[in-house]
Amino acid sequence: MDDEMHAPARDGAPGGGDCATLDLLFRFVAAVESSPNFADRLRARTSFRTLFERSTDAIVMLRGREIIDANPAALSMFDCASRDDMVGRSLLDFSPPEQHPGEESDQRSAELAARAFDDGNQRFEWQYRTGGGQPFWAEVVLTSVAIDHDRLAYAVIRDISQRKSSERSLTMAAQVFENCRDAILILDAATCVVAVNQAYSDISGFAPAAVIGRHVPSLRAGVHEPAFYQHIWDYVADHDHWEGEMFAARANGEVYPVRVALTAIRNGAGAITSYMAILSDITGRKQVEEHTRHLAEHDFLTDLPNRVLFLDRLQQAIATARRQHTKAAVMFLDLDRFKQINDTHGHQTGDLVLKEVAGRLVRCVRGVDTVSRQGGDEFVVILADIRGAEQAAHVAGSVMHAVSQPMAVGEHEVTLSVSIGISICPCDGDDVDTLIKHADVAMYHAKQNGRNAYQFFSPEMNAEVVERVEMENQLRHALEHGEFVLEYQPEIDIASGLTTGVEALIRWRHPERGLLAPDQFLPIAEASGLIVPIGEWVLHQACARARAWRDQGYPVAVAVNLSNVQFIHHKLLEYVDGALAASGLDPRFLDLEVTEGMIMNGDSATIATVEALSRRGVQLTVDDFGTGCSSLSTLRRYRLSRLKIDRSFIGDITREPDDAAIVPAIIAVARSLKLRVVAEGVETEEQLRFLQLHGCDEYQGFYASMASSDPDLTRLRP
Repeated sequence: MDDEMHAPARDGAPGGGDCATLDLLFRFVAAVESSPNFADRLRARTSFRTLFERSTDAIVMLRGREIIDANPAALSMFDCASRDDMVGRSLLDFSPPEQHPGEESDQRSAELAARAFDDGNQRFEWQYRTGGGQPFWAEVVLTSVAIDHDRLAYAVIRDISQRKSSERSLTMAAQVFENCRDAILILDAATCVVAVNQAYSDISGFAPAAVIGRHVPSLRAGVHEPAFYQHIWDYVADHDHWEGEMFAARANGEVYPVRVALTAIRNGAGAITSYMAILSDITGRKQVEEHTRHLAEHDFLTDLPNRVLFLDRLQQAIATARRQHTKAAVMFLDLDRFKQINDTHGHQTGDLVLKEVAGRLVRCVRGVDTVSRQGGDEFVVILADIRGAEQAAHVAGSVMHAVSQPMAVGEHEVTLSVSIGISICPCDGDDVDTLIKHADVAMYHAKQNGRNAYQFFSPEMNAEVVERVEMENQLRHALEHGEFVLEYQPEIDIASGLTTGVEALIRWRHPERGLLAPDQFLPIAEASGLIVPIGEWVLHQACARARAWRDQGYPVAVAVNLSNVQFIHHKLLEYVDGALAASGLDPRFLDLEVTEGMIMNGDSATIATVEALSRRGVQLTVDDFGTGCSSLSTLRRYRLSRLKIDRSFIGDITREPDDAAIVPAIIAVARSLKLRVVAEGVETEEQLRFLQLHGCDEYQGFYASMASSDPDLTRLRP
């Protein structure tokens, strides 16, 4: 019991039973002290001392600022071992230099003491520190008394740290509630709204008065089924918390997405007394997610579905066809000769054409269909839920007509055609990969058959595709295992009969099919891109052989054919430099042969490539001249060395008047451009005499020599 009596009071205001009694006793003592009766004075002092010692409140006696006594509760509160630790000191010794909010403790203490002496007492809150330096809040009642003409004061001090902490928590909670950017609703156990914060009004548009007292169900957006909400309440009843996304309604009726955290609040008995719902408006996040998803699933240039979304749509179309016993079609589209538009008018014009084509394709199909861009000039269309192939053919015809209409793009008018391959689900396959592959195969056949057409897939096409893929694999193997060889056909100066150069011609020593001519494998090499590494090998071999002949005393040039794929490849100059450096061949003895079509567009990239080769000293020859539509003005742009007359004009030169007229005209063109002329495919003496008569400079063909791996460079030719 004595321990309880001496324990310092916590978290209550001084001025309870002990404090009031003490105050009365002080006044009684002050009155009795003036009494001449010693016994009365002794009893009063004894009673006061008993109450002072046993008070649960900390009591400190003061004369001015000096502590003259402190009860056990005060010693405990200030963490002092004995009265000697407090007596003689000031309460300022147990105070921080400043009080909240920024007032100096010394000045504030003097003001409060003066008021207490003037008014009799003063109640205030104060920050103290224990002897060990631990801070705490206290409520103080400072009372002034006069005893035996001595002006004293006593301070009743009660620790209110826990109360202050609770007040701070409540204040902070209220600030958080009002200043939180998320909407907060407090609901009672019956799910009626008890309170909402400002953010809820800002987000929803509802004034607090419009929702307080209403049941939450009346605020629903009408999007979700009642079972959805019932599941949430049941889940909270079992787990106390639910978090997820839903739709809510604003005051103006607008539906918007929110993320909701709903928490049940229970009393000590475990019963739910209220709920707290925190709503985050996620409209912005959803818009960003939708934009990000759109970017991930759509082509940046045309805004059409890309391959990711296309595959998902095709899977859905297949599932629908299977479920409803209908059909679906995949149409693989490739724009014919689109590269020429990029080369002639530039990539910016090409991009505008692709966007125009995309719009035309979309207008040719229904809303349930999908038009996708796969990259480059390739598009794929999904026709969902169709009756049969006839419907697909009708759409293909509409697409071909729409694409073929002239397009005004900037200052240019562009005309295109398209090749289309079609596969039908389930006839040509009932899975994504098979349908795409078969449509691609059919498109390839449409290209092979002259372009500007559509082609349905047929099983026979697969055999050709398998053969083509096998050939590509064999070409890779041939390159890796040295199955290619070069043969050289001499080029003869007509006037002297001397060999002035050779043309390198590639052959393939196939392990099963024997020696294959270029036309048996180069088209597949070009289509697959393998022509680039094969062409690099040819350059190295030809340059090394020409250097070897020069070292033997035969300074002849070697001509190497470039395909269009090689000519536009970004590493062409690097490959040429590498071959020349590895062989040590003088660039003047390397002659690169290009076709008319490769240089006739005259675009900046072509001009730059030709000029770069010319600066290196490499010779350039226009091969198969006369088969294209050359422009003299275009030819004059380039630093060329020779023109080669295509063999198709030479075979009947002595029998066909047209050929007999064309060849001299070509020679005249070359003369005007100061170029030497080479005739290909010369097989008879009559052909050679004709050429000699009209001023042709060189020739090659079986009449002089067949191609061989080791041509005789010393012989004089006819």
